[in-house]
Amino acid sequence: MSQSVIKLDAVSKHFGDQMVLSNVSMSVKEGDIVGLLGPNGSGKTTMIRLMNGVINPTDGKLSILGMDPGIEGDTIRKATGILTENAGLYHEMSGLDNLIFFSKLYGNFDLKQIQLYLEEFDLADHMHKKVGAYSTGMKRRLGIIKAILHKPRLLFLDEPTNGLDPEGIKLVLRFLKDLNVREGTTIFLCSHILHQLEHVCKEYFFLNDGKITDYGTINELQKKYVSQIELKVITNLLPTEPQWGGYPVSKKDKNTLQFLLPSSEHITPLLQKIIRDFWIHHVEIENNDLESLYFKIRSGVNE
Repeated sequence: MSQSVIKLDAVSKHFGDQMVLSNVSMSVKEGDIVGLLGPNGSGKTTMIRLMNGVINPTDGKLSILGMDPGIEGDTIRKATGILTENAGLYHEMSGLDNLIFFSKLYGNFDLKQIQLYLEEFDLADHMHKKVGAYSTGMKRRLGIIKAILHKPRLLFLDEPTNGLDPEGIKLVLRFLKDLNVREGTTIFLCSHILHQLEHVCKEYFFLNDGKITDYGTINELQKKYVSQIELKVITNLLPTEPQWGGYPVSKKDKNTLQFLLPSSEHITPLLQKIIRDFWIHHVEIENNDLESLYFKIRSGVNE
């Protein structure tokens, strides 16, 4: 059974009179990819700083890799990788020189591995340019390489896809999934861009106004918050009654219908009935994706 590499027990953080985190508890198992989701200003970055021992909690206890960040912060930081907003890169140095410098600082210099990472992140053609001339997306990708140079057991990534174009987003998320499978690296992702993480994370924690409002796998959250399926079907079926095939149906536009189903198990029987006499061009569940769940959780609404 996997052990927990992150444990927070009733952690709170105040800056003066401002409450940033309140009574936060969570546990993350080794080898998992976990998403911490919440709007800007909800406390995500503060949590990463606490877990890395950069700041101390006002109340509560933390354990990272079995250590207390307030006491053993240096040891934790040697075993973890982190990407924050500015990535901590030297803008007057080239991308390659940045990575050489940090790999030697970490005591894990491997020029061949650095060059492989630069190729994998589509930065090989830019490795000799000064980082100050990099685009925001290029700096982000270089920052991720910097964070994994020393093969950390635990990787903290704060908004890792900020500034990336669609190709860059796909590249980074694919790399993180491969890294997790290949190295068993535990990855803790903070983001407010939900659709990007839907097929990446095993579990999600939802943070709002400094509090964890809910958590779970997407299947667990769907069972809790989705009591009926909203199914969009593009078809030439034109129902004349408010029900068809035993299910409530409404017309959204010329060829688009929305069915309300008790559960996902009803989707296949419904579609089988439709295709007996009509064509189907597109089918989509509209209310059980991560973004829909996020807004239900934020509003405290169970369907």
